[in-house]
Amino acid sequence: MKFKKVLIANRGEIAVRILRTCRELGIETVCVHSTADENSLHVKLADESVCIGPAKSALSYLNIPSILSAAEITGADAVHPGFGFLSENKEFATLCKKWGLEFIGPNVDCIDKMGSKILSKELAEEAGLPILKPIKVNGRTDSEIVEDARTMGYPVLIKASAGGGGRGMQKIDQEKDLLPAITRLKSEAKAGFGDDTLFIEKYIMNPRHVEVQILADKHGNVVHLGERDCTVQRRFQKVVEESPCPVLTPEIRESICQSAVNLAKFVGYDSVGTVEYLYDQDEQKFYFMEMNTRIQVEHPVTEQRTGIDLIAQQIKVAAGEKLSYKQEDITFKGHSIECRINAEDPKTNMPSPGEIVYYHRPAGIGVRVDDFIYSGYKVPPFYDSMIAKVIVSGNSREECINRMIRALNETFIEGIKTNKELHLSILKDKDFRGNNYATNFLALKMK
Repeated sequence: MKFKKVLIANRGEIAVRILRTCRELGIETVCVHSTADENSLHVKLADESVCIGPAKSALSYLNIPSILSAAEITGADAVHPGFGFLSENKEFATLCKKWGLEFIGPNVDCIDKMGSKILSKELAEEAGLPILKPIKVNGRTDSEIVEDARTMGYPVLIKASAGGGGRGMQKIDQEKDLLPAITRLKSEAKAGFGDDTLFIEKYIMNPRHVEVQILADKHGNVVHLGERDCTVQRRFQKVVEESPCPVLTPEIRESICQSAVNLAKFVGYDSVGTVEYLYDQDEQKFYFMEMNTRIQVEHPVTEQRTGIDLIAQQIKVAAGEKLSYKQEDITFKGHSIECRINAEDPKTNMPSPGEIVYYHRPAGIGVRVDDFIYSGYKVPPFYDSMIAKVIVSGNSREECINRMIRALNETFIEGIKTNKELHLSILKDKDFRGNNYATNFLALKMK
């Protein structure tokens, strides 16, 4: 089976990224958009476009009836959700099936199981993966929670079970801050995710954030495409990603990648996905954290090292095709780094929407740019602030760092503020270059 027309239920650079792969596969595209995005690049490039509502996400990109109606009137036979928005929404995936549309993602059962951080940890433990034992919060008394956290030892990390993208999380250093934080995070989780379930786990003092890219089909075949290091974060959100992780030994790399494959097989996974881990640098041990049942923002660094188009593979397995790769067929070349370019003022942490009066993207050997902006484009204030991703590849990490510095210095975005200078400061930092850092790297540097 091959899809004839795919509706892309997203916006920004990922919508453009999916559209380009569809074109190469000979698939027609339908792009949906809000009134605020009528001049966005994905709308201009699509074969067809449909306005699905006003600027606010809840009335457009999260408006399931409007998206399904757009698919129906355009004759789409599949929907690609990208990342964010409805990409891990089990209701949307279920309704796509009911409307005769193929959801380009995993089966609904996997979305449901792995969408809960508590349940996914239990499944990962059953599959033999090491986990940080969580303390359940909901349905328990304050005294029970406080006593368990005291036994676990501070610092601890509170997490929303349905959270993601760094939201619904807080590090707690002292017992007096625990219960007030739980009260606030419950409210935030209910408002943001529709689910106030929280849990607590031990905070690792010197961790790396490592994730493994997996690819699975509907016939039981699963492979991994190596790991990515996403340790440089700001407020629990990734800023710089690279592959491979520069601190893993070959033995640990093999173990962590194989554990991701084992988990995917255990839960019957059948799409692209990412298994995320905390890696304790002091103990040289890794712990399962969560599984993301979608394509990731940072997937290009994996594509650069393997030469495999992950979006194309995602579409093909959704159409019922068997994987065209066995594990031994996948080879890894060199190193790759990605920097997320955001329309924001790093000094104030505030978004910087407005008109881009001039844009020049970098080029040259080993440089890739995934974006959706152009000179004259007006960045709307309603969505995530990421406007581009600069990805470089090279023979070594040092070559990649130097290439990224060169590429960023060739990147000009005038009319709005961006975090370009923040990236340059990271890349030039002696601790970053020397691999002497953990997930608190930016928090320490920006004090």
